[in-house]
Amino acid sequence: MAHHLDLEEQEQLDRLKHFWRAWGTPITSVLIVVAGAIAGWNGYQYWQNRQAAQAAALWDVADMAVRAGDQARMEQAFGDLKAKYPGTAQAAQAGLALAKALQDAGKTDGAKQALEWVAQQSADEGLEALARLRLSSLLMDQKNHEEALQQLSGNFAPAFAAIVADRKGDILWLQDKRPQAIAEYRKAYQGFEDGLEYRRLVEIKLDALGAAPQDVAASAAQARQP
Repeated sequence: MAHHLDLEEQEQLDRLKHFWRAWGTPITSVLIVVAGAIAGWNGYQYWQNRQAAQAAALWDVADMAVRAGDQARMEQAFGDLKAKYPGTAQAAQAGLALAKALQDAGKTDGAKQALEWVAQQSADEGLEALARLRLSSLLMDQKNHEEALQQLSGNFAPAFAAIVADRKGDILWLQDKRPQAIAEYRKAYQGFEDGLEYRRLVEIKLDALGAAPQDVAASAAQARQP
């Protein structure tokens, strides 16, 4: 009986050796790739966390500079964020803060450059939308209406749709394009919830253009009916 078991064990061992000769190299290669992928992922996670921490530290510097009104320090912090951590939310936030400070100081060219960078480089669609909206306002003030409208073209997050429509209406009104302005204001009026102060402001604009907001509300209500 013991001899039978020894033969059976030997057969199993021979089959294992044969299997390993046939498949040992591919299995080892796969294990090496998997181990490398795990190590690479862990390294990437560490790098990301380190990047975020360093970007946050620079944003703190920029924020303190904003509070202190230290424009030179703000520009330096924003420059470091752009150079080292361009894809972070902190870089976009610093750009928006710097743009506001520069615009308040009457340095519109610098403000425009900061907003353009955020609009083009931010990975956060909300911060990108804010940059484009603020840039459109700055261009409106410079009477550059066509470029202001270009900033409002393309895709925006749904949460910004009504605000974008209202801003388009403002620009079209300045261009004496009354029907187009009314159309955009109607979109904005329908997009804002009832009771919002912003909706009341759009209503005033529609009244000034001779368009009845009540008709807009009635059309929207009919559209919602099954």
